[in-house]
Amino acid sequence: MGLSKYSFPKKEKLTGKKKIEELFKNGSSFYLNDFQVRHLRSDQEGLNQILISVPKRNFKRAVDRNLLKRRIREAYRLNKDLAIRKHSQRSYYIGFIYLSKEILTFHDIQTQLIKCLERLGTINK
Repeated sequence: MGLSKYSFPKKEKLTGKKKIEELFKNGSSFYLNDFQVRHLRSDQEGLNQILISVPKRNFKRAVDRNLLKRRIREAYRLNKDLAIRKHSQRSYYIGFIYLSKEILTFHDIQTQLIKCLERLGTINK
């Protein structure tokens, strides 16, 4: 059973304390609009693994944080092929940290995430 181009399986989620600490300790980052994007080349081959974070200090209510994470996850799922390098078998750990203090619409989040993914694609060549 192959993976669909638009799927978002558990394998693509960055889990595990050691991997997340490594991303934040050794990873590079850039800011673009309302996102901070951290990235680190992983030792494994295959799919990129991502982490989505919406800080509690900006959104006290879990309902708002979860809404934003769902929107970011969906935007990534639909546009993840922009971050995949066809010529490279290396994979990356990627962290998306949402910095805005406002709840943006899905369209706005998707537009900004596409710009982040395009920039990631050029950095990781």
